[in-house]
Amino acid sequence: MGDFEIATGRVIATSSSSDQYTARSRSLLQLWHVFCLFLAVATYFYALGSLHIPKNGDEYVYAHITRLTADSGHLLPLVSQQIDMRNTKPPLLFWQGIASTDWAKNWSLFRLRYPSVLYTLLTALMAFLLARKMSGNAETAVLASLIYLSFFNTYRYGRPFLTEAPMTFWTFLPIFVFLFWQPAALQSNIVVPGLMGVILGVALLYKSFTLVLPVVLAFSWWYLDYRGYRVTPFLRRDVPKIAITAIISLAFFCMWFIADPNPGEVFREFVLKENAGKFDLGASSYLRHLFFGASSIEGLFLGFFVNAGLLIFPVIALFWRSFKRRRCLNADEKLLWIWAASLFLVFSLPSMRSNRYLLPAMPAIAVLCAVNWDRIGRKAFVASLIAAAAALAGLAYLCVRLQFNVGGAHLFPTRYWVLLGFTLAVIAAALVFPDFTRLAVPGVALLVCLCLASALRPLDGSLGHFSPATQQYAVGKQVWVPCNFRAVDEGYRFLLPGADVHGYRDDHAVTLDSLDSRYAMFAIRQPLSAVAPGGLHVVGQRLELRSRHTNRELLDMLRGNVFNQLFLREMLIEVPGAQPVPNPDDSGCR
Repeated sequence: MGDFEIATGRVIATSSSSDQYTARSRSLLQLWHVFCLFLAVATYFYALGSLHIPKNGDEYVYAHITRLTADSGHLLPLVSQQIDMRNTKPPLLFWQGIASTDWAKNWSLFRLRYPSVLYTLLTALMAFLLARKMSGNAETAVLASLIYLSFFNTYRYGRPFLTEAPMTFWTFLPIFVFLFWQPAALQSNIVVPGLMGVILGVALLYKSFTLVLPVVLAFSWWYLDYRGYRVTPFLRRDVPKIAITAIISLAFFCMWFIADPNPGEVFREFVLKENAGKFDLGASSYLRHLFFGASSIEGLFLGFFVNAGLLIFPVIALFWRSFKRRRCLNADEKLLWIWAASLFLVFSLPSMRSNRYLLPAMPAIAVLCAVNWDRIGRKAFVASLIAAAAALAGLAYLCVRLQFNVGGAHLFPTRYWVLLGFTLAVIAAALVFPDFTRLAVPGVALLVCLCLASALRPLDGSLGHFSPATQQYAVGKQVWVPCNFRAVDEGYRFLLPGADVHGYRDDHAVTLDSLDSRYAMFAIRQPLSAVAPGGLHVVGQRLELRSRHTNRELLDMLRGNVFNQLFLREMLIEVPGAQPVPNPDDSGCR
């Protein structure tokens, strides 16, 4: 009897110890998730007003149209100084910018961008709710939202003043509604299809009427699957529902034509040029671009992985494992894969194919990753952690080189190096402790984004901006600035507020002699080793991060000359005694 009591006591003690260990592990997991959620919000808002955040050049085009439309005092027609670049997108993005800047009275990049961040966070919330419904697990739900926010192209396109963040939200929302309220949504004949038509209509007014195609294809595919691929009941019961969604959404889009005083120009510039222009109907060139080059269907498919950034390896593993167990997928997983496939199939058709077109699929990929997280082998996560460590090493090297080249200025505060060290410590811990490997990857990806933003922060200070005295000197003066993309000169309105800014084409062959004979005041970009020109008044100078490299420059970077190809010195120069030319013949950024 005594032995039994002792043995039982041991069992009870072991069980109690195990329960305590489980409770402690769960508490640590919840604490880590809370930390990562706060980290995600902080990362997405950090340096949101910076000129140097990861973005796309179209941001300045949209800012230009927003500012001039606001100055006109009318919501329509859209206004632009750029030739054939006025109705480049439907008006909802520009109206959003007008509202967030109070009709351009409070004109700043932060005010233009913060609605994009809110849209991105709301999309992450949809991923959370969908994963919670599919798994019944709060930890999996949090993981889905973190995975979505840690995708690099979510970070890159989900913050700037671009169409991608609102388009992703409003395009994925009908998918979310359809999946979240099953089976009621599937069986609804009018209410749900009508609601999804209204939601999709908002998406069309942000991006394009073409977004109706992948949504209609996904719904058709879902209904067919529900009917066991029997065509007759699908045509009789489900096609009318899909038609309601499509007709209502297109009716919303047509309101642009009704409200705009120049509908013919909207049709010519947006429908024909912006959308039909993406189809190269030449037989040989279309087939060549279909299978070869960056715009091929292979390149588009790789967009799923490129969009994932540092999570590329877990996402590749997800695709492979899901393919292997394709006959065992549950209904929700199958519907999410159908959505991703529908986007891929529709956007394979245009000659211009971009991984940006697949961004509305990334919330679905994040949810699928979360519910399959434990099925993905540890090696995929280790590969992501090693890639993150390599990225941080490269970033640290560039920061040290930059600090060395600017002399005595203290560019990077101690907190930046602490952040870098903390991130490397998390990576090391995730590599050493297998139980922490999977948990750490989304947080590490977010920390790397924050390290990147912190590394670029010195360019938002005196190093990357003209001094207040220079800005004051340029107020009211005509200043010509280099442009290598449409409307880049719009960004100089934040660098030289109050100046009359114009752009000249920077084709890498421009010289000082070709500029000082044409303009009274201009900015020119030169290598870091360049010295101030003689006989000219250097009003001010700053450091610029270079973009849009030529093939020769990219090859030079691969050979190791990264630093000198990434950074340039930009000087604002005034020609003594010269008079500004009122209307010089220079198409520049137009």
